[in-house]
Amino acid sequence: MGKHASSSSVGERLPAGAWVPAERDGLPVWKLPHTPFPSQPHRVDVVVIGAGQAGLAMAYELRKRGFVGYVGSEEVRGRSYLVLDAENRPGGAWQHRWPSLSMGSVNHIADLPHFPAGEIDPSVRASDWVGTYFGDFEDAFDLPILRPVMVTGVFENDDETSLNIQTTAGTFSADVIVNATGTWTRPFIPHYPGSESFRGMQFHSQNFPAPRVLEGKRVVVVGGGISALNHIDDLDQVAKKIRWVTRTPPRWKSQITEESGALTPEAGRGVEERVRARVEAGLRPLPVVAETGLPTNDFTRSLHERGLTKRWPMFSRIEADGVRWDDTAFWQADAIVWATGFRPELRHLAPLGLRTSGGGILMDGTRVAADQRLHLLGYGPSASTVGARWASRKAAAEIVAYLGS
Repeated sequence: MGKHASSSSVGERLPAGAWVPAERDGLPVWKLPHTPFPSQPHRVDVVVIGAGQAGLAMAYELRKRGFVGYVGSEEVRGRSYLVLDAENRPGGAWQHRWPSLSMGSVNHIADLPHFPAGEIDPSVRASDWVGTYFGDFEDAFDLPILRPVMVTGVFENDDETSLNIQTTAGTFSADVIVNATGTWTRPFIPHYPGSESFRGMQFHSQNFPAPRVLEGKRVVVVGGGISALNHIDDLDQVAKKIRWVTRTPPRWKSQITEESGALTPEAGRGVEERVRARVEAGLRPLPVVAETGLPTNDFTRSLHERGLTKRWPMFSRIEADGVRWDDTAFWQADAIVWATGFRPELRHLAPLGLRTSGGGILMDGTRVAADQRLHLLGYGPSASTVGARWASRKAAAEIVAYLGS
């Protein structure tokens, strides 16, 4: 695959006059030649929100079924679709990952449909490789992606059959919305007593700094996922001391994987069933990684060999100069790194009132149970790069059935 140009945009491949050039933060972007929030929304049959792994897989499945990319005109033959992406360039949330995250230390990235990634250099930055891979996929299938466009709200239309999507590029009206906004913009930090009194530095994986910022510091890394292990690896030989704490004992997945390191089919189905059961009961989904466990590979074996995987139980409170456990044990700390995950980015859907008393959204597969116009990809069992593939196929089939031939 060739290097994908950072300035590439759907506007470069659309008929002249459909979009007009603009600039944001020094980068070329494209926008519709209308004033913001026009009185007449842009009419599109299906709008996909987000161009990460799930959004791209969904766009491919729609194209495969004959949907036509929307180009800013009402005169579209056949069903139309459009992808709205808040990023300036391809890569989804991956382009924001910390610089030291390499392809050799990520959990796993599945191929996009009919676009094998091939051999991957484990030393290459994940933020660089994924951005190039996603961009090449967009070009290969000429996907209609408009960026950067932020969706600010989704509302019921006056006709009560379609949905209005308010964005920074105007308003769109769609018969179906596929939400694939991921979690990166919703970092989660659990509250612990005394956190406001801590005099040191606090970071989340979302804004994890260059390791030199923590040089010579005593650092607590909180979290039982692959991100925590990446941060520990970054801080080895940099921080003065590192203490890894987790709420529950780490679950190394060597006992539920094949020799290749991939989940066995039985284990994979079990994970999917447990996560699906929660969302189909309207409960808040648990991260898939909480079910799949930590990989056993060259990266994690290296951590074991260096003695970096000794785990301490979760502290009970934070004090000005460190953390304390219930047994009065105290550990002095200069910084806390919260590798505690993310929550689904669904705030733009709040006007639709989808939340249940259990804190989640009642689902039927990929579809919101109460509204067949709305599919959520990357939510519940589809919240993995593998899940994005099967979820997009299922959603596309249901959308075709709903809209009719």
